[in-house]
Amino acid sequence: PDSADLHRTPPSPDRTAPGPYRTAPVLTGQRRAPDRTAPIPLRTLPSPDRTAPPNRGVPTLHRTAPTFGRAVAVLCRDPLPLLARGSRPVPVPVPPWRRRSPPSGFQFAIDRGGTFTDVFARCPGGRVRVLKLLSEDPAYRDAPTEGIRRILQEELGVPLARDEPLDASGIQWIRMGTTVATNALLQRRGERTALAVTRGFRHLLHIGTQARPRLFDLEVAMPDVLYEEVIEVDERLIPEQPGCHLPGGDSWPRVQGCSGVTLLVQRPLDLGRLRGDLEGVLARGIRSLAVLLLHSYAWPAHEEQVGALAHELGFEQVSLSSAVAGMARAVPRGLTACVDAYLSPGVRRYLRGFCRGFRHGLRGVRVLFMRSDGGLTPMATFGGARAILSGPAAGVVGYARTTYDPRDGTPVIGFDMGGTSTDVSRYAGEFEHVFEATTAGVAIQAPQLDINTVAAGGGSRLFFRSGLYVVGPESAGAHPGPACYRKGGPLTVTDANLVLGRLLPEYFPRIFGPGEDQPLCRDTAVAAFRELAATIAAFQSGAGDTPGDTPGDTPGDTPGDTGGTGPAGSGGRGVPAVPPAPLSVEEVALGFIRVANEAMCRPIRALTQARGHDAAQHVLASFGGAGGQHACAIARTLGMARVFIHKHSGLLSALGLALADAVQEEQEPCALSYGPAAFPRLEERLRELERRCRDALRAQGLRRIQTEPFLHLRYEGTDCALMVSARGHPAHPGSCGAGDFLAAFIARPRANPSPILALLLLVPIQDGFGNF
Repeated sequence: PDSADLHRTPPSPDRTAPGPYRTAPVLTGQRRAPDRTAPIPLRTLPSPDRTAPPNRGVPTLHRTAPTFGRAVAVLCRDPLPLLARGSRPVPVPVPPWRRRSPPSGFQFAIDRGGTFTDVFARCPGGRVRVLKLLSEDPAYRDAPTEGIRRILQEELGVPLARDEPLDASGIQWIRMGTTVATNALLQRRGERTALAVTRGFRHLLHIGTQARPRLFDLEVAMPDVLYEEVIEVDERLIPEQPGCHLPGGDSWPRVQGCSGVTLLVQRPLDLGRLRGDLEGVLARGIRSLAVLLLHSYAWPAHEEQVGALAHELGFEQVSLSSAVAGMARAVPRGLTACVDAYLSPGVRRYLRGFCRGFRHGLRGVRVLFMRSDGGLTPMATFGGARAILSGPAAGVVGYARTTYDPRDGTPVIGFDMGGTSTDVSRYAGEFEHVFEATTAGVAIQAPQLDINTVAAGGGSRLFFRSGLYVVGPESAGAHPGPACYRKGGPLTVTDANLVLGRLLPEYFPRIFGPGEDQPLCRDTAVAAFRELAATIAAFQSGAGDTPGDTPGDTPGDTPGDTGGTGPAGSGGRGVPAVPPAPLSVEEVALGFIRVANEAMCRPIRALTQARGHDAAQHVLASFGGAGGQHACAIARTLGMARVFIHKHSGLLSALGLALADAVQEEQEPCALSYGPAAFPRLEERLRELERRCRDALRAQGLRRIQTEPFLHLRYEGTDCALMVSARGHPAHPGSCGAGDFLAAFIARPRANPSPILALLLLVPIQDGFGNF
């Protein structure tokens, strides 16, 4: 295999071939450097037997990258799942972005990740261009702008200077997903922020909910708060409770909250004292303010007055909890307001810098950004708490639109392995949302796609610590990147795959090295692994081959043999211990790959087995720059039989941006009991919220609009609520006009069962007389 090279030679594929299988390039022959100009012969594969039972033992890879020896690469359908039930040939559906008429201008969908930036572009006339470049590189200022410049330069045939603003007159729209907000929150590099809170509750967010995710940890590390200073505001609202008589309560003013609750104004707002406190904060250089007043979700007038005063004094960012997350529960509402105040200024600076790369600041170009809930929003409303999962959400939309087949309903696990982290999610016909999630130790009360992230990606660094193989969470990033990038970077998962032959440098562009003109360097990675293997061998010879020192115990070794009754350096029976054989470079690299694979299997089990789903009954949709290198091993570990790799899997998040919809969300609190007496009020408020959504989307020039109502329901006397949609439960004379939400609420646990694990501990107890 080291002296052979695969040769590929495709002409344009035969799009008229019958059945869902098109044509497949057959990769055979002697290994040699690929000739990019030579034609690639194709051979049509026969249609498969659709009636044969699927092979449950070995994962089936529908599209493969060139591998050693003889290989056959099967082109998958555009861009839907390859396999279909039944024996008849299934007509190939045309993807949505091909059904549309050719665009009048350039359309760009860009996903800016932590390591790479992916660009998916439709050019005038319908031609599709794709591009991948480093997110950070000294050669250019901004990766998305550089990607647009390169495509415009190649398509127009006119050289465009990097240091001059681009002419955006030929651009129809730009859609982007970015990790700017995520990285700022993870690295705590947001804006200096102050918190204004009701007097007497200055430590409320620091105390939090006192949740203990790991109950038996001896040391509980509390995350740092995002604000630097706290301003206590003189004001107090108290909900009026029937039968509760507070001293002096009869003389307090009463206001009607929007949730249907009457509130008592125990202490009116003192703006005079607050003005002096805010001026002092401004004098110390803090320009961002988060405002949390108790019960503001029901009556936001006090918060609005504080916000108006802060803007008047010169605060650049003011985030009101009632506007950012207008729901009950002060702690998550306040934390969400702090996140918004902490991140929004940095996001706005990035957007201004992006616009400066174009003439007239992208005026006249429709620019949309992906939010955490999987919908697109205009650039003017993007930022803060809704931007945390901007990049990963686009990937969920991408595989949901291209992999899931509604004809058989097989659920799909999305496996997005990028350069910095791996994002895992599940799709079974509809997007799975969470309405309160914790990111980087901060609870955020906002709709988000249910995505689990693990710090293991292609750029995750490799360490050998105390006899253990450790992968991440540190990342080499885009600059300097892995060791094979020729920039002096550390060892990473990418280097391990390169050493094992899973990456072929001759098929990568020459964009590495200081001059961005060199290929991947396998020799550098091999040398670094050889040095690490020597370190591991020195540890084993010095500390003994104890369990955990190496990826696996050496055959014949028995834990406990070293350090017995014999002399030093001998076994327990006086026999000198045999030093373990040194590991080869490939064995060390494979050990790190296995550690990374296990780390990436854990979040998949959390989405499937921990929620009552069988992981083996899912299709694994692998995408991201490094997904294909690990997909089969992940599927084999979890018992999955099918792996789907889209032809644009390396930039599926960018494709998801091109296929996503613009979304507008409106909500307001409601404290009514669900029943016939409340139906008229519920229907009235739902119609008002729908009108606001339609008006906002029409203002963006959209005409085909679909709405879906939700109710946040809980049993009376409980604190755990479920966000419920009436989809599949139509209205009837005894239900709300928008649908039977009660039936949907009752059916929710049955549709998503969770296993209940019971553990019985038998502990011997000794009484005072020595009896057990």
